[in-house]
Amino acid sequence: MSVAGAARDPVPPQGERPTTAESPPRGGSILTVLILGAVVANINLAIANVALPSIGAALDTSQAELNLVAVGFTLGLASSVLYLGALADRYGRKPAMMLGAALSVPTALLAAWAPNGTVLIAARVSGGVAAGLLYPITLSLITGLFRGGARTRAIALWSGIGGGCSALGPLIGGLLLGRFWWGSVFLVSVPIAVLVVVLAGLWLPRHAGETSEPVDHLGGVLSVVSIGPLVLAISLVPNYGFNGTVLGLFAVSLVGLVLFVLRERRAPSPLFDLKVLRARTFTIALIGGTITWGGLLGATFIGQQYTQNVLGYSPLSAALITLPAAVFVAAAARPAGRMITTRGSRAPLALGLAVTAVGFGGMALLFGTTTSAVVVGIVYGVLGLGIGLAGPPSSSSLMGSVPVERAGMGSASNDLQRDFGGALFQAVMGTLLAVEYTSYFTKAFAGLPPQQAQQLSQQAAATISQSFTGAEEVAKQFPQAQAQQLIAAAQQAFVDGKTGAILFAVVASVIGLVLVLLLYPNKRDEEATYARVAGQRPQPLGDAEPEPAADPGPGATAAEPDAPP
Repeated sequence: MSVAGAARDPVPPQGERPTTAESPPRGGSILTVLILGAVVANINLAIANVALPSIGAALDTSQAELNLVAVGFTLGLASSVLYLGALADRYGRKPAMMLGAALSVPTALLAAWAPNGTVLIAARVSGGVAAGLLYPITLSLITGLFRGGARTRAIALWSGIGGGCSALGPLIGGLLLGRFWWGSVFLVSVPIAVLVVVLAGLWLPRHAGETSEPVDHLGGVLSVVSIGPLVLAISLVPNYGFNGTVLGLFAVSLVGLVLFVLRERRAPSPLFDLKVLRARTFTIALIGGTITWGGLLGATFIGQQYTQNVLGYSPLSAALITLPAAVFVAAAARPAGRMITTRGSRAPLALGLAVTAVGFGGMALLFGTTTSAVVVGIVYGVLGLGIGLAGPPSSSSLMGSVPVERAGMGSASNDLQRDFGGALFQAVMGTLLAVEYTSYFTKAFAGLPPQQAQQLSQQAAATISQSFTGAEEVAKQFPQAQAQQLIAAAQQAFVDGKTGAILFAVVASVIGLVLVLLLYPNKRDEEATYARVAGQRPQPLGDAEPEPAADPGPGATAAEPDAPP
């Protein structure tokens, strides 16, 4: 068994018999229920987006309300995950997971039959909080119950299948909207959540390396105050810019973050041990994962608009075109797990970021106004392959860099890299798209002949410049020939804006790749870091041949986090 696996072995609770097996009894059944728990949260993340037009028409909601419906689940999940993960570490991961799955059912039912936008928003945020109990604890339980290579393989499958189901959400939503009402999309997770409650009660052990240390409740409250307003503010920037509300949310988040850091530096049992940031296995993996998942969500956000607005596909057809991304995210999990075992986390993380950059480059260069569905599908497949390779090593590194009894902190960080990264990349890429789109029409209107300029009112020009949907609405007021010209111009404006937005993701992926190659430890140093985290002696250098690896950089040394308390 590898040093990394031995270093991260959980200590069995009092009265339970220790075992040297890498997998617990009924390991396959346990992993199945943990992956199903992750599926409940992952499907709910993006499934609402495909139903937003139908929700707006049925509930007569404003654009601001629709934005909150779209971001509500992520908001509830991201703001609560750190605090709830710590509570589960202290009071029991199995009951916390079962409670999270159980609470997912009424929140989904409330969302499906919400009578107005306000209730729907509340249901989505509440569903996110329920997922804050469910989703990160699935990863904590994998860390607490599996060892060595079995743990690596389990995390790879958890990451791959969970990520693939997240990408499948819009497709499932499109299928349902073709036959049922808008609320049906929120019911997909209900039978899975019920199954998780039942199977978790039957198969999960009572204990999985929990801690007896008290929970830092003040730090928990401050984490909510820091993360919640930040995610909400970032999500609102593309639609509202830096108005008073957005700036106020940023200010609240900044104050909360400062107070949170001060609290965690002084707390005897901190909610988030800041010393873990010294470990490059944690920090570089966190950065790489944030770029990977953030880029995927940002690309999906723009890609859904591109396939429908520019290429003219229906929501269902657009979702089908992106299906290769989900397939390759899941398919790459097993090879990524093998690479982690044989070569360490740096190789698959770097390869994943490189392939992801190629996928983003394909979106930037090949997605035009007449691109075929085959080309779009291939590009999404490449992107999915990169995500599938980079996701497992990122999750595995985060969990290996924290003690088993603090697994909630590691799994919460793993969740935040996706939620915060997704919100950040969607905001930046959405803003770049909007700026370039508006600039295209500003220049076009300035060059119109006087006669055509008189036919276009100032209000119509503003509507066209705001969004593709606005251009479509104005086009309905013109004769067919002029309407087609306007739509074609809007499509070209979107393509130009899309290119700039996707190039941001390319640059971010390349930066992440360079950081991983220069700063992430090689396999031997990585395993030694995990051993120190667990308070065990690293493997002597004579026991194994050193693995060739890239130079981590001038003056760099292996990460040495403090031993856990």
